[in-house]
Amino acid sequence: MTPSGPTSRTASTLAAARASASIRFADYFAAAGGLRALAQSGLNPSNCRLLDPMETVFSGVGDGSHAVLVLGFESADHRVQAGMERALELVRDHGGSFDAAAVARSMASEDSAEHRQGAAGAWRDAFVRMPYWRDPAVGLGVIMDTFETAVTWDRFEAFYNNVRQDVQAAIERATGQECMMSCRITHVYPDGLAPYFTIAVMGSASGDVASALAAWRDIKLAANAAVVGHGGTITHHHAVGRDHRSGYEVEVPGLFRQMLAGNKAVCDPGGY
Repeated sequence: MTPSGPTSRTASTLAAARASASIRFADYFAAAGGLRALAQSGLNPSNCRLLDPMETVFSGVGDGSHAVLVLGFESADHRVQAGMERALELVRDHGGSFDAAAVARSMASEDSAEHRQGAAGAWRDAFVRMPYWRDPAVGLGVIMDTFETAVTWDRFEAFYNNVRQDVQAAIERATGQECMMSCRITHVYPDGLAPYFTIAVMGSASGDVASALAAWRDIKLAANAAVVGHGGTITHHHAVGRDHRSGYEVEVPGLFRQMLAGNKAVCDPGGY
């Protein structure tokens, strides 16, 4: 029997029900506590990204005085109000504040565009445009790069602080310049999370591209060492490749790497 009535959905319908919210936190680690509660709640939001105060500046959604959680629920076959309401209770318990009227508008109709408005919409637009900003910046001698990792919840606060300290110190050594550095949480799980760091700094006082590239290599090695040294993994969802190899060789035991090399020698001797 095919369901009928206002809650009916077809298999081909995408995101027929939607709810979104932008939640502000004065305390970043309280925000991380709220994020952990969400990850362990079983609510499974479709969008759950925490921007640290500097990331809100990069994205144009804040002034660096607060963190922002971009939260969303979507479904093709059931209403999502209950999930959003419970999620908002959880984040409120950790000091989060939000515009209740905007949340209500996001759930008012299937064609609501609220999720593309406000902080959530501004962050989305900045995220899409970032590669287009980065490429011309490199030609001006600006180092603009990202690195990502994963770590368990119990390690996160110390990990975040120590990685920022180590990488910022390495950037100042390599460039002689102060660095802007931010972090967004891109993925969350019951046992851990994936921090994604962004850096932006002039590669040299003169803006020379060659000097910037040389400095970037030193910074990349320092970032790899900081991530692995403070208990993270060298990559969460990106490939390892040459850029991350220094950290991979520290993190992954030599015998395991030999096993992979032996497997490749047997299965792909021609390197195809």
